[in-house]
Amino acid sequence: MNILILNGPNLNLLGKREPEIYGSQSFEDYFEELKSSIAELTQDIQLHYYQSNVEGDLINKLHEVGFSYAGIVFNPGGYTHSSVALADAVTAISSPVIEVHISNTYAREPFRHISYIAKYASGRIVGLGLLGYWLGVLAILEKNEERGKLLE
Repeated sequence: MNILILNGPNLNLLGKREPEIYGSQSFEDYFEELKSSIAELTQDIQLHYYQSNVEGDLINKLHEVGFSYAGIVFNPGGYTHSSVALADAVTAISSPVIEVHISNTYAREPFRHISYIAKYASGRIVGLGLLGYWLGVLAILEKNEERGKLLE
C-alpha cells in the first residue's frame, strides 16, 4: 500500500523557518522517523514524500498518484488559502486526501482560516505539529479499511 506525504510551498524550510511556529526539526528528518514508526506497525505500507513550491507541480503529483495510491496526506501550505486549482485537483482524484497543517491556522491571521481544500478532503488535522502527519497516515489506513469492508 502506497501513501504519499505531499508538502506545498515553504515547507522545505521546516527547521529553519519560524521555529516558534513550525518547530526546529527538518521535514526530511521527521519523515525518516515517520517511516520507522509506520514500519513498526506494518511492512505493508510504503511512504513516499514529495515537496514543491510550485502549484503546478503539486497538481501534477496529485494527478500522478491520485488514482493508484491508498491516500495522500497533504499540507498545501499557503496555497490552502488561495488555490482553487489545487482544490479542483483534490476533488478530481479518487485517493482519499487528509489535509494537514502544522500550526493551528484558526489561531493565526484571518486569511488562514479559509481552506479551499477542506471541502474536498476526507479529513483535516490542524495545530498538532508534525504529529498531524502521523495522524493523517492513520486516518488513511482507517479509510482504506472502511473501503475494504464496503467491497466485501
